[in-house]
Amino acid sequence: MEDSAGVLGLLKIVYTIYVFAVMSLMLWFAKGVSNPKGKPRIVKPATFYMYVGLLISIGVSIHIFTFNKIPWVETDFKRHTIEKDSSFDKSKQLFNIVVKNQKFTLPADRLNADGQLEIECGKYIVFDVESKDLTYGFGLFRQDNSMVSQMQVVPGSRNDLMWQFNKNGTYHIQSTEYSGPKGGRHMKLTNAVVVKGCDKDDTRSMIGGK
Repeated sequence: MEDSAGVLGLLKIVYTIYVFAVMSLMLWFAKGVSNPKGKPRIVKPATFYMYVGLLISIGVSIHIFTFNKIPWVETDFKRHTIEKDSSFDKSKQLFNIVVKNQKFTLPADRLNADGQLEIECGKYIVFDVESKDLTYGFGLFRQDNSMVSQMQVVPGSRNDLMWQFNKNGTYHIQSTEYSGPKGGRHMKLTNAVVVKGCDKDDTRSMIGGK
């Protein structure tokens, strides 16, 4: 699975270039319509519409070639087969978390000596989060506070997030939905998730940046 930070960095570059291309089209159009009546067009209409078609083709191609790089897409497509696979061990790969009164409660029997949810590298993990009262958010954040992934947690509904970690790191759990002033102040579990056993470290998720 691609790292979400890496994908975001690449998409920033791609879409910045694409936005400038679209802006050039707008300026081109504005220049054409503002020409004095009777003055020859800068370019022929056919050339203009060919450029429009090219931009549309590029925009669609960007989505086609990058959607498989978005971290959660592949997992969502094959999730039903992952959970049915005999290698998926719910006792180790499923974490049931309860939210109530603006507080996350982690499964006590799944915590390590440091009070963390310890995750094995490369394993698909399911965070099954149940709200007992309000609508919350469940987000995983790196040490630099950039977000790995998140979902909305609605009471009375199934709210679960499947993820796969391929780098060592320590992550925070934090609500990504406003649930009142108390939620904004207290709904963060610092260093609640730790990933071990990978060949590489996520430098943005290592405590102290190491």
